[in-house]
Amino acid sequence: MADKKLRITLVKSPIGAVPKHRRTVTAMGLNKMHKTVELPDNAATRGQIQQIGYMLKVEEI
Repeated sequence: MADKKLRITLVKSPIGAVPKHRRTVTAMGLNKMHKTVELPDNAATRGQIQQIGYMLKVEEI
């Protein structure tokens, strides 16, 4: 099923994070705390989640 999605919520502030991690948060479309986005479940998204997973809550849809 190619239309699998992930619901990703920003639960930790990126203020004190490494600059590269802050840019990853912005690239995912998470610009405010507790904002939720739905992104496709692919290798690129999984890589981003692996990098900044400590700031996120991830649910499979």
